[in-house]
Amino acid sequence: MNTETIDRYPTSLRLLHWVRAVLIAGLLWAGWHMTGLADEVASKYELYYPWHKSFGVLAFMLVLVQIVLRWRTPVLPSPPATLAAHERFLSRLVQRAMYVLIVVVPLMGYSMSSTYTMSDGVFFFGVNLPELLAKNDEWFVVFQGLHKVCAYTLLGLIVVHVLGALKHRFFDKDPRNDVLRRML
Repeated sequence: MNTETIDRYPTSLRLLHWVRAVLIAGLLWAGWHMTGLADEVASKYELYYPWHKSFGVLAFMLVLVQIVLRWRTPVLPSPPATLAAHERFLSRLVQRAMYVLIVVVPLMGYSMSSTYTMSDGVFFFGVNLPELLAKNDEWFVVFQGLHKVCAYTLLGLIVVHVLGALKHRFFDKDPRNDVLRRML
């Protein structure tokens, strides 16, 4: 099959993309919000952290499903040939970096919860997941820093991703550059 005839991603990948996008936006907001709350605020530990962990595990599982589906889908839309070479390169780079971070950020979050001596673990909607790492507050600090830096980096890449899609949709003269329609 000629890749030029593929103009949209399969429904399963489009659906996973948008569900994951909403989840990640919510997780980024909740992470930023809850870490800004004073420790005395009960909802910080009773509401935000448990739900952040549950939805983080869900986002991690969804990205793994999406990676498998992408790998098993024989032909996917390629970047439009009408895009400049540097735009195709940046698109691939940003997309791959986002996938890496969408896997790494929850792994660092899990590692934080697993190693922190005051943590009661990682819950996935009421199910206590096994902690595979030993309690160690020094490692917790390392994982916490990585989780934060990677999450902010992911946020920056998401902004670039969205702005790029909007640029191609609304500002490019060639309508073939509209990559957003492939995900709608």
